[in-house]
Formats: sequence, structure tokens, C-alpha cells
Amino acid sequence: MNREELWQSLLSRLQFQVSNFQFNTWLKHVKISSFDQKKVVLAVNNSFTKEWLEKKYKNLILKNLKEILPDVENVFFEINKEEKTSLSQIPQKKSSPSFQQPNLEIFQKKQKANLNPKYRFSNFVVGSFNELAHAAALAITKKPGQMYNPLFIYGSVGLGKTHLLQAIGNEILENQPELEIKYIPTQVFISQVIQAIKNKSIDELKKKWQQTNVLIVDDIQFLAGKERTQEEFFYLFNFLYENQRQIVLSSDRSPREIPALAERLKSRFEGGLMADISFPDYESRMAILKSKCQEKNIEIPDEILEYIAQNIKKNIRELEGALNFLIFNLSAKKEKMSFNKVKDVLKKIIEKPKKVINAKMIIKEIADFYGLKEKDLFSNCRRQDLLKPRQIAMFFLREELKTSYSAIAKLFGGKDHTTIMHACNKIIKQISENENLKNEINTLKERIFCG
Repeated sequence: MNREELWQSLLSRLQFQVSNFQFNTWLKHVKISSFDQKKVVLAVNNSFTKEWLEKKYKNLILKNLKEILPDVENVFFEINKEEKTSLSQIPQKKSSPSFQQPNLEIFQKKQKANLNPKYRFSNFVVGSFNELAHAAALAITKKPGQMYNPLFIYGSVGLGKTHLLQAIGNEILENQPELEIKYIPTQVFISQVIQAIKNKSIDELKKKWQQTNVLIVDDIQFLAGKERTQEEFFYLFNFLYENQRQIVLSSDRSPREIPALAERLKSRFEGGLMADISFPDYESRMAILKSKCQEKNIEIPDEILEYIAQNIKKNIRELEGALNFLIFNLSAKKEKMSFNKVKDVLKKIIEKPKKVINAKMIIKEIADFYGLKEKDLFSNCRRQDLLKPRQIAMFFLREELKTSYSAIAKLFGGKDHTTIMHACNKIIKQISENENLKNEINTLKERIFCG
């Protein structure tokens, strides 16, 4: 058995024992440098891949090697290329030895579809926190419109929803370039509808959107309270769905938690597959940082990555931001830095001052959440779409800031303090009875205190 045969035999076993992401990121590109009856030496591209394999996969690799070569006692890893950049010598540019000329036609189609080529499945880190969303996203690229339609992906900000949505568009375009694909943020869609109404060209806009084979809409929660735009989107959704066109939506919450959204839209959004993305666990955060280092061709010691991963827990965007901030500072200073110096550089990002919550912040967040203006919360209008957010604002001021009933009454235009008491008690009662309201309150707390 030669090296290639041994490695292919080993790979065929490993790919069924780890996830696709783990296999493609850490194992697929490893080669066998040498082997004999007692040991196998694997060649890897850089030192952090070497360390990661030794920590996470050595026992698994050795176990499978023993099934092929029963006398093997150990497996070793070595770096098969020139040592990559160290922490103290970060380059300004990354070399691209295997650069390939992009397909101009595909590139132009991606531009037309509003897709960013850098968002791909190959650089999307998969963990337990986003496994379902990733699997569903990958599945619909094989047969758009025939399964999981619509696909509704939801989760808090900065967890990779936009990356996943754009990866879907990029993957489909590369495999089926004849399809008409469109990625659009909801705010842009709303703006287009408003402009079309103003110019009396709404029919032209409808015809344009009806040509779409794959519609990808980001941040659909911003449809809340936009009645005319909801109506237009409802008819577009129905047309695309009935003609087996793929629809992909993202939101920072589930359809039932989107306030001031028509029931018929909520029902349709829930009619396909809903997949949530939660906060990444520690191992996933480390994998994300390692993956970004690999992309940038940069080597950073594990203790630094561990420090970042341990201190930034709920936002992948902040995780990447901390890494980029560190790289920029080290590149600018061009000096070798100790772990303590690196911690000092990251202090501005990691050791954020404690967020001070006040009434103004709470009112702003609640108004934004429900798609209202702040002055709407203080009006005397008793429309249901205003009454509920107003009572929730009173509830938050009382429960979270311990503001007196009389002070809240004064803030809301001199209402009687018994009105405030009634509003707060009503919300408390409804939270225990209404699961949707409970979820809305929890989402608001996260936005106010953690956002």
C-alpha cells in the first residue's frame, strides 16, 4: 500500500465520522508525508492546523489508522510548507499562489443579484448553534423551489444570517447561472415600493420581481407596520411560491414574534422550514477564529484566540472585529508583543464599559422594535398597534428601572398613576398567558441590555 492509497482509505473512514465542515476545513487537505509499520507522519499547511489536529483529531485519526495498519502505534504532524506569518510579523497583503481568473459572466450576475462573492459555504463555520440552518441552506441550493420553501432563518444580530443567505445565492448562481437570483435587504424593498407608488410604476416593479427564480430577503422583520409594502410582498410571495420559485427570508426573530405583521404573512412564513441560529459555543468560536486566521494566512497563538473566544460570546461579527483590530494594531506597530500587551490592545473591545440603561434608551428600543416613532408611544391614540407597545414601555420602566408610577405617568403626558399600574399589571398577566408576548419581552430585554 502506497501513501496515496493509505490516505484515501483513511479519508473514506473519517468523512463519515465528522461533519462536512470539519472534514473540509481540517482533514481534506492533509497529506501523508511518510509511514512505516509503527508510525504515520501527516503533512499540514501551517502550525495552527497542526496544533488543532493534535488537540482535536489525533486520537480519531490514530484509531482509524489502526483499522488499516494494525501495528501502527502513533501518528505525528509536520508542516510541509514555509512557516507562515508569526504574530509579530503580520503582512500587509496575502499572497495568492493559486489564483484563478474568475468567470466574468458569473461575476457580473452576482453583481446584478447584489451578491458579495466573499460569502460562501466553504468559509461559513458550522457548529451546533447553526447546524440546521446551514444544512437547510445547502439543501435548497441543489433543487431551488422544490424543498424547504420558504426557508426562514432567524436569530440575533451578528450570528451569520447574511453570510448564509448570500452563500445560498452564490452557490446557486455558480451551479445554475441561468436562474434569476435577487438578494435584497427589506429596507431596500420597502424603499422601492414607496418610490414605485410615488411614480405610479408599481405594476412595472411587480413584473420585475416576478422574473425572479430565487428571492432572498434579509431582515424581513422590518416589514412590521408597513401595511402597503406587506400587501405587495404578500402577492409577490404567492406568485413565486405557486410557480415553485425559491424564497429565502431572514429575521432577528421568528414570524410569530414580529409585531404588526399581517397574520397571512406570518402563516406563509411558517409554511416552509424555520431554522434558528443561536449563540455559538466556545469550540465554535475557536473554530471561527482559526478559520479567519487561515483565510488571512496569519498565525496567532492559541492563548490569544482563546482569550478572544472566552470574552466575546454572543456575536460573531464582534469576534471577527476583535481579530481584525488585533491584526491591524500588530501590523502598524511591527513589533513582537507579549500576551499582556495583546490583551491591552484588545481591552477597548473586550472590556466594554457597562451599558447604562435609561428611560430614553428603553423608549427608543421599543419604538424601533415595533416599527414606530418615539412620539407615537406618548400620544393619546388608543389604536391597538400603539396601545400594546405603550403599555410594554410602561412595564419596562417600572420593572427594569424601578421608576415610580407617578414618574411614569408624568413622562407619558400626565396620565393618572392608576393607568400606569393597570398597564403594568396587564402586561405581567399576559406574559404568563401569551407565549408570543413572552418571547417579544425576552427579545426586547436582549436588545436593550445586551445589544
